Formats: sequence, C-alpha cells, structure tokens
Amino acid sequence: MKALFIGGTGTISTEISKLASKSGVDLFMLNRGNRNAKLEGVPGITHIQADIENEADVRSKLSGHTFDVVANFIVFTPEQAIRDIRLFSGITNQYIFISSASAYQKPLSDYLITESTPLANPRWEYSRNKIACEELYIKSYRESGFPITNVRPSHTYDKTAVPLAVHGEKGVWQVLKRIIDGKPVIIHGDGSSLWTTTHSRDFAKAFLGLMGNIHAIGESVHITSDESLTWNQIYQCIGNALNKEPIIRHISSDFLVRCKPALDGPLLGDKSNSVVFDNSKIKRLVPGFTATTRYDQGVRESIAYYLENESMQVPDPEYDVWADKVIQAYENASCCLC
Repeated sequence: MKALFIGGTGTISTEISKLASKSGVDLFMLNRGNRNAKLEGVPGITHIQADIENEADVRSKLSGHTFDVVANFIVFTPEQAIRDIRLFSGITNQYIFISSASAYQKPLSDYLITESTPLANPRWEYSRNKIACEELYIKSYRESGFPITNVRPSHTYDKTAVPLAVHGEKGVWQVLKRIIDGKPVIIHGDGSSLWTTTHSRDFAKAFLGLMGNIHAIGESVHITSDESLTWNQIYQCIGNALNKEPIIRHISSDFLVRCKPALDGPLLGDKSNSVVFDNSKIKRLVPGFTATTRYDQGVRESIAYYLENESMQVPDPEYDVWADKVIQAYENASCCLC
C-alpha cells in the first residue's frame, strides 16, 4: 500500500506513522519538516518538504504520484477542504479527513453517541468548521466520487499529553505542578460528567484498519475507547500517578466561561458534556479492534514523561494566578449566600 500523510507528526498521527511503517506501508510524508525528529529512526518513510498551503508547490512535488491512501491531519477549514479536493481528486483511491467528535450535537439528545448522532455545535467554531469540511467532502463524494472517509477522534492523547479540561495556554504542566505542590485544582461542574479519552496507540490500530478499506469509502466513523470516566476519576488517576492526592475545587462551567470567555467552545461546547460512544461501526469495519490502554495506565506514561523531561515542564504563572483568583472568587460568592 502506498500512502501519503500530510502532517504525520502530531499527537494523533505520530503513532499512526510508526505503525504504518512497521506494517510495511510505503509511506510518503508531506510537511514543512519542523517536527520530523519525532520519527527519527523509523524506516520506510519518504519525506517531501512542502507547505500544504502552497498548492502549486505541492502539486509540482506530487507530479507523477498516485496513492492508495491520502490522509490529511491538518485540515481545519472549508477552504482547506476544497483545496484538497482539487489536489487529490483522481490521484488517490481513498482520502481520509481527520474530523472531530466534538462535532456531535451539543447538547446531546441521547446519551449514547453513534455516527448517526446529528452534527451541530453552536458553541465552538472549531467544531462547526469540521462539520462544514465533512459536508463538503461528502458532497464531492456524491457528485463526483471523491473517495472520502471521515474519521472523528475524541480526546486522543499520547505520552506528551495529559487530558485535562481546564488549563492555561502553555499546556498542562502548571496544573500538574499545582497537584504536586498541594495547591487546589479546578474541575468544571461537580466532576460527575463522563468523558472518553483514547490513547494514540489504540487510535492508530483502528486507523490503519481503515486505510485501503473499501467498506470505509463514503463513510464517517469515530474511533474512541470504550472506557468512560468521570472527571473526578480522571483527576484521581492523575493524582495517583503523581503520588499526590489532588485538592479539588468544583466550579460551575458557566462561571469559568465568564471568567475566561475562551473556554466557551472547548468547555461548554465539548468537555462539560457527558460523552459515551458506541464503537460498533469501527469494530465492524476493522474486525478485532478494541482499545486496550486504560486511562490510568496511559496517564502514568504521560506523567512519567513529564517528570523525566524538563522540556515538558513549561511554567505558566499567568494561569496559576488566574486559577487562584477564580477559586477565591467562587468561594467568596458561596460565602455570601451562607
């Protein structure tokens, strides 16, 4: 199988690239070359240095190539989707778009999410753009046979990421440090809503099974773990990995968004909602697939990586101050009603 990955070095795609190479895929990777060190030593990858936004240059560098599969991990807008339909029509047997499970309706009309759950997210532009991209690809499939497969990940992570709902712009380290230092950390709501995380190793297994899969053409499918945890349990697993009991402060999601409007999409439009996924479709398309990395196991790997690598320990004093102020303001408001 000859495949082209655009990007290929992100949280989701790095494990896919490694597994594809190990599985004998003739893998071409098109990106700007800034993060290819993550795949150093991985054999069988042909690197094409180009910026996918430079359509003319990409077309020139791909001249003469055809592919069994093209997967673009960095499409976020309808304009980018239209560009890829132009670029890859007629030169691939399958095009895989990385959408998002955040595209499913908010609020949900049923607790169990299937691929037929409506797509509608009025709170998050990121999700609405993913929906628009999916619709463009499906329209092109219906009108001209563009061989689309839409893949919807939920919260996918690897050793370089710790799934959290509320953190600063510089990443999750400051939250981990607060737990280590015995400072309170914020959980939205009462922490009882359910969330699903998926390790990138598990995601990669299912993704590889979709590549070149004739039954996946024209289909949309999510790839997630079957494990759902409350946010309280998620933070408890993090605390266990750090050997520290987290001091939790439950704060209303609406209050958090008023304190930081940028949380509106990722919190009210995503992580404050309970999500439980029916994975029957991916298991039917990829027989034998199941996610095998429990969250408590995966997050221990992530915590160990953060503690062993100073480069991951990025201070975020701005978030630290913000968290202290929000916690204090919420406690003051509660006291006023006593």
